[in-house]
Amino acid sequence: MRTANIRHRFTDSVIPHTALLIYTAIALFPILLVIMNSFKARKAIFREPLALPNPETFSLEGYATVWDRAGFPIYFRNSLTVTLASIFFILLFGAMAAYALSEYKFKGNTLLGLYLALGIMIPIRLGTVGILRLVASMGLVNNLLGLIFVYIAQGLPLTVFVLQSFMSQVPREMKEAARVDGASEYRIFGLVLPMVRPAVATVAVFVMIPIWNDLWFPLILAPGESTKTVTLGAQQFLGQFISDWNAVLASLTLAMIPVLILYIVFSRQLIRGITSGAIK
Repeated sequence: MRTANIRHRFTDSVIPHTALLIYTAIALFPILLVIMNSFKARKAIFREPLALPNPETFSLEGYATVWDRAGFPIYFRNSLTVTLASIFFILLFGAMAAYALSEYKFKGNTLLGLYLALGIMIPIRLGTVGILRLVASMGLVNNLLGLIFVYIAQGLPLTVFVLQSFMSQVPREMKEAARVDGASEYRIFGLVLPMVRPAVATVAVFVMIPIWNDLWFPLILAPGESTKTVTLGAQQFLGQFISDWNAVLASLTLAMIPVLILYIVFSRQLIRGITSGAIK
């Protein structure tokens, strides 16, 4: 009986972790392959694509080409500005709207929540022509502010939908006690927000990746050299240097690393938010 229990515990603990490691390795293998080969000479890329760089094959030729022939420092600055600013305002406005919908019961509450959730089902790209006209009328073409406005509108529906369900799980007694003690609604909102932190991190990752990887709206609203994002700059660079594999792999690596870093920063809270929820 004891042997069976030990075997059962071993199966429950080892197999899931092994499966997770296998899935992680499969997912990361293409990324690692691109990064490894970006630091190798061109001949070594074709001769030994799966080998790690060594003193004989190591080369920074691709990165030198990217840095000299393309404005990647400007592209990085633009992408970071747009992505971080959009995430900040999406989480701020989305959390406030989700708190209001989950806390205050009024006529039309459900309909308003459904209206805000329509953005999840209706792609924002269907309104590209109207968005372009609106941005042009505001004088925000080739302006990062126009991209930020569009991405805020794109990310708010999912944010409100997710955070509303999490905030509704916060014990009402705690909020009522805070009101009895004289706390303002803004103070109570500040108390609730840390309790749904895993959900906030989850939403941040889900809205961050489409913004960083988006090619559509930067191409339409901000195609100028001073307002290009990393994704748009990398795509145009790839079109010019399609036969230069060192430069191609280097540009892909530069485009991937920042979003991987941001994902790692939020990964712990992301897993908690997806698997167990924010409130126990």
